[in-house]
Amino acid sequence: MTSVKTVHLSRTFKAKKKDGGGIVQALRDVSIEINKGEIFGVLGPNGAGKSTLIKILCTLLLPTEGKAYVAGYDVSRDYRKVQEKINMVSGGETSGYGLLTVRENLWMFSQMYNIPSKAAKENIDRLLKEFDLYEKRNERVRTLSTGMRQKMNMIRGFMTDPEIIFLDEPTLGLDVGASRIIRNFITEWIREHPERTVLLTTHYMAEAEELCDRIAIIDNGRVIALETPENLKKLVTTEFPFTMVATGVGHPERVRELVGNATWKENDEGALKFSMILEDESIIADLVSMIVEEKGKIIHITKREPTLEDVFIKLVGRGLD
Repeated sequence: MTSVKTVHLSRTFKAKKKDGGGIVQALRDVSIEINKGEIFGVLGPNGAGKSTLIKILCTLLLPTEGKAYVAGYDVSRDYRKVQEKINMVSGGETSGYGLLTVRENLWMFSQMYNIPSKAAKENIDRLLKEFDLYEKRNERVRTLSTGMRQKMNMIRGFMTDPEIIFLDEPTLGLDVGASRIIRNFITEWIREHPERTVLLTTHYMAEAEELCDRIAIIDNGRVIALETPENLKKLVTTEFPFTMVATGVGHPERVRELVGNATWKENDEGALKFSMILEDESIIADLVSMIVEEKGKIIHITKREPTLEDVFIKLVGRGLD
């Protein structure tokens, strides 16, 4: 079932005078559907429209054109009902009061959501343990590291048991350990609650590939691709070379006769290193037979697999930064 849906969604802003004035098109005709039980990723360079999309879906901005539905409700007309179903966590945000302890801050937020005090405290302690923050529960927030503060923010987002959670670069600037804890929690949370939904934006391609069931790539306010990570990588599969290292090849030009784009050079060990792109990988068997006929020896054959970053650069023309 659909959890989030946008139909020809657009959003324009009036630019500030210092930026030259005029109209800025932040989103252009965005139509997507996100299913329950899905971790849906949104990738795009800075200024592509990712944050604008999340703000509309979280009822913080109104669309200029088109419609957006969250948990079946129109974000413009039924925004209060939407707010009851969602929560949001942004990377790098500072939330809470520095003079209060971690536990006091989280309890305070729970009361804003009208969670019964006893249930809130039990849930907070459980989440503190899951995020490896329990030993810091009585520490003042101002004394925490960036990673610890972000784990507290994640707890704040999940302790309301939202139907849909929006995570805007949740691991931004965090160390490996804190990032891993957050990723593991997201994966486990959606596994245990298949009726829930996660919409994730991130600048880390490996994170998107690890977590997301499907990914939308946005550039200049438009969705230019929307697929599973594996299907996105298929867009550039034929553009990545095979490398074959072999010795005793007396006639390397025969490899080029078989694979027209093959090039080669001698490596430091005196073997020939061939580079080639194979649209039909079954030709590898013919290559092996050819080398064996020449009394040569194949040291290894490898293929560089495409990454999401390769796909992104091909579609957008630049990296995320």
